[in-house]
Formats: sequence, structure tokens, C-alpha cells
Amino acid sequence: MSGTRSPFPTAHRTEPRAALIVAHGSPSAPTAPEESVTELAEHVAHRLPAWRVRGATLAGKGSLEEVLKQLSGAGLLVYPLFMSDGWFVSQALPRRLRQCWPGGLDIMAPLGLDPALTRLCLQKLEGAMKTAATAAGKTTVLIAAHGARADPRPRQAAQRLARHLSEQDLFREVRVGFLEERPFVEEVAQISGAAVCLPFFASRAGHVKIDLPAALAAASFQGHLIEPIGVAPEVPDIVAEALTRYELNTPTPVSASSG
Repeated sequence: MSGTRSPFPTAHRTEPRAALIVAHGSPSAPTAPEESVTELAEHVAHRLPAWRVRGATLAGKGSLEEVLKQLSGAGLLVYPLFMSDGWFVSQALPRRLRQCWPGGLDIMAPLGLDPALTRLCLQKLEGAMKTAATAAGKTTVLIAAHGARADPRPRQAAQRLARHLSEQDLFREVRVGFLEERPFVEEVAQISGAAVCLPFFASRAGHVKIDLPAALAAASFQGHLIEPIGVAPEVPDIVAEALTRYELNTPTPVSASSG
């Protein structure tokens, strides 16, 4: 998805506006991701008092369906808390929604493709350099991302961020490493001199807690590992602004239907 029209009919704007933030979640440990996306939804709702905002994960059993019941009767915007528009956003999410939502809705572009998140990444990296008292141009940035062997879109999202950061001429080098495809993190994390690793992930799930530290340790990475960008305190603002912007830019809608 890139913010284009979804295959679903769009609901009348005279209906109460509602938003559903959807994250991946964890089938083996569903509680923490559910709590995290619910908390995010609460923060976004605080910024949009006229909206109903809820959060759910794809992995939580019945989570999506239960939350959609709470939002029934509203014109719905779906915000994917993902880093790319890969298979989960373009295939799995629309399929699940078709099974349990009869009304009109739009699926927005995911968090990872929002230019505001790119700017936030730059801000966090500049903050990390300041904390480490590292001069501009002397720090190597490592973007650690998920990747997917069968789908180029997660890789392309991380590479897009890397290109933008490189164009700023603030860093000695910008590298990209993946957990699920080459170049692997451990292959590109052997860095001499000052370095900062930016986890391009939407949450603190197992990849960030276990797999990424293990990959960095295997490369004897001596740099600074910052928090995954998806859990930054500025993310609720990014989501709220994206919802508002999308609503304002939505063309005159067609009537909602159950077909």
C-alpha cells in the first residue's frame, strides 16, 4: 500500500470517524504486543479526541475481530504499524479485513513509508551522535532491518531510508543489514570507529530483543544500539498526523456497501 485507494468502498464522512492501528504481533507471546499497540492507540486517541482509535495485532487470536466489533458503524481508516508494504500489509491484512468487516474502509500506507518517520530516524541518529560526542562525518550508521527472501519490499523500505540518510552528508557511511536475508547484520556490523545501529523495526519483539543483539555480538559490534524506531515517543504524533492528513485529502467518497 502506498496511500492509494483501497479495494474496499469508502464510508461516508458523515459517519463517526474511526481508526484501527494494526501491528504484526507475536503468535508465541501475544500479550506484550497487544498491550503495546493498545497503548499506542490510546496515545493517538488522546491527540484525536473526536475519533475512535483502537489497536490490534494480526497474530493475536481473535484480536482483530474483537476490536472491529467495537468500531462497527464507523467509517474506518486502517493504519498498518509495519515498516514496509510487504506481504502482511498488501495481502494478509486485506484478506483478514474482508472476512470480518462488511463496511467501507481505507488501508493507509504503513509507518515505515511515512516521510515523517524518515525525519525521525535522522533526528534520533543525530541525538545519538551528540550523546556519544561524535563529530559529524565520523560515524557509521547501521540500519538493521528484518528483510524477506521472498519479498523485496521490506528490503526496499530499508534501502530507501539508507539513501535518504546518505544524502544528508552527516555520516561517514550508511550500511544496511538484515536478519532474514543478505547482507546479514553480522556481515556488515564489523565497523571500526564510531558507529550507531538503528533498528528499523516497529516494536521490541523477539527480533530486536534476541536476534539483533546476537547478530551484533557475532560481529563484535562496538557501537551504540538505539531503541527501535517504531517505539519512539514521537510515533503517536506521526500516526495522528497521518490519519488527519489522509482524512483531509480523501476525495469525495462513494457510498459504503456490504459487497
